[in-house]
Amino acid sequence: MSDASLLAIRDLHVTYATGDGPLPAVRGVDLTVERGQIVGVAGESGCGKSTLASTILRLQPSNATVSGTVLFDGRDVLTMRWGELRAVRWAGASIVFQGALHSLNPVHRIGDQISEPLRIHNPSLADRASRQRVGELLDQVGLDPQRARSYPHQLSGGQKQRVMIAMALACDPELVVADEPTTALDVMVQAQVLNVLSTLVRERGVGMMMISHDLSVLADLCDRITVMYAGRVVEEGPARRIFVEPLHPYSAALSAAFPRVGDPAARFAPSGLPGDPPQPWLLPGGCTFAPRCPRAAEVCLPAEPPLTSYGEERSAACVRIGEPDAPSVEPASGHVS
Repeated sequence: MSDASLLAIRDLHVTYATGDGPLPAVRGVDLTVERGQIVGVAGESGCGKSTLASTILRLQPSNATVSGTVLFDGRDVLTMRWGELRAVRWAGASIVFQGALHSLNPVHRIGDQISEPLRIHNPSLADRASRQRVGELLDQVGLDPQRARSYPHQLSGGQKQRVMIAMALACDPELVVADEPTTALDVMVQAQVLNVLSTLVRERGVGMMMISHDLSVLADLCDRITVMYAGRVVEEGPARRIFVEPLHPYSAALSAAFPRVGDPAARFAPSGLPGDPPQPWLLPGGCTFAPRCPRAAEVCLPAEPPLTSYGEERSAACVRIGEPDAPSVEPASGHVS
């Protein structure tokens, strides 16, 4: 992994101060996004995905303590002064927030909201040029430019999500972070939104981090996938390989949640994962996934397994890989740093 990457997250820790004590939401995450690449981040609710996304642009709440580095184009976002950070937001890196219904201001027209980052980063931009740019953006995401005069309540869920994407593209950023952009959308609208995102990366060459709990969506859209559990990375590698041949039992459970079309056996295969993710302030000792893992054994309990390389740009954090009831893969030398 090269720190010359568009986005290079190294040993990131995010802990929230709460009335019940410290809550570790992200624990030692490493993640890289190259230009023109889509990297997926998968996991259940509460695994730290949205905290990871918000920390990239320093949008985490005031009760969060952060350590590590978040290098955007070689500069550490976490140590930037306010003026530097303001210049990066929207223009260098932007975010499509989860849930457009709650992210758009209900009392302002769509066009005014899309043009806001344009006016912030180019105060001398004429009104006519701003309106023209808003129309171009709406057309790019498949909406009638006349929709610029609409209020959010006059749009469908899929249209609102497209508006959020248009807003994220307004200043031609190099990196787009999409935090579950297809949540609560029907399957047809979801496909349309994903097509907009993939076209964006292909035509503009931007980097994208795509967050979702749906491993099947990420497998179709992304180049690589990072799987998170209890705030840590438990597997990372090429998207299709992780979906079809997962190494970590948690990745396997996420993959098995989606039956394969055309595979009759998949209709009757057991699905679902017992239990719930651990509460961040009550993490079990050893492997945090062990209480839910069908392959857990005594060897899993002494310590949390490190993220270990298994060749072909793959890594996983499980001490039982290669044993008889686990995928037979010989580990490469050394650990992933």
